[in-house]
Amino acid sequence: MSDRFLFWVPTLIWATTWHTILYQLGEVSVLHSVALRFGLASAMLFSIARWRGESLRVPPRMHLWLMLTGAVQYGFNYMSTYHSEQHLASGLVAVVFTLMIFSNAMAGALFFGQPMTRRFMAFSGVGVFGIALIFWPDIAAAQANTGVWVGMAWALMAISFATVGNVLTLRLTRGGLSLVPVLAWSMGYGALTLVLVAAASGIAFVVDARWTYWASLVYLSAFGSVAAFLLYFKLAQRQGPGRAALMGMVIPVIALVVSALFEGWRPTAVSAAGIALCLAGLWGATRPVVAKP
Repeated sequence: MSDRFLFWVPTLIWATTWHTILYQLGEVSVLHSVALRFGLASAMLFSIARWRGESLRVPPRMHLWLMLTGAVQYGFNYMSTYHSEQHLASGLVAVVFTLMIFSNAMAGALFFGQPMTRRFMAFSGVGVFGIALIFWPDIAAAQANTGVWVGMAWALMAISFATVGNVLTLRLTRGGLSLVPVLAWSMGYGALTLVLVAAASGIAFVVDARWTYWASLVYLSAFGSVAAFLLYFKLAQRQGPGRAALMGMVIPVIALVVSALFEGWRPTAVSAAGIALCLAGLWGATRPVVAKP
């Protein structure tokens, strides 16, 4: 699989999950819905590992690291994201999450020795500014929101958890564990974390009878979790977590196209300029480095 395939397929998948998650909202609590998503994804990954003949056994001490990875990446990360969206508009959350490009790049340099070029950082900044323009109405409206700082704190926590989860996953795979079993175990532990948090919070589990809820759950598990995370981490293994996180620059743009098709969103001159800057930032940040003669 080419690097372009590894980049664009999860990008397109995660862009469509913005709309798909709307069908998850209803009777079932967010914690239980996300737990179901990653619990089902974990079962799928275990089945894939069996089909491929990969061993699912890991040393007992490694289970502690897998538990930590699952709790951070698929538990606390998603929990913090949903908490942030209770205080912030989803557009502002998308803007904040583009900062993960820089946190991932710094983590890649610190833990894996992958350089952060000035061109990469500069063009990434252009893309982040483009995302800010796209969602400028949300940013402007946030000034009147009394809970904006609480929401920002939750969003920054989510970024921190996601960055740490990326580092832990790559560390485990570089330590000799295969990617599919690592994701299978960690997603399972992440689902368990969310179930325990829901129980400690006194949140009762409710069954949603709508077929759209269960169809969207299968899509989010099979494509939004299994396929997307497998390809994302394959790309991160090849090019580093910083370049893989550039997906966060493009996902909101494609998600808005989906929104225009299904939810009636219409671009403005400012949002169109933001989209152009995003594409320019992506082009500049992904250009290959040409060695000087």
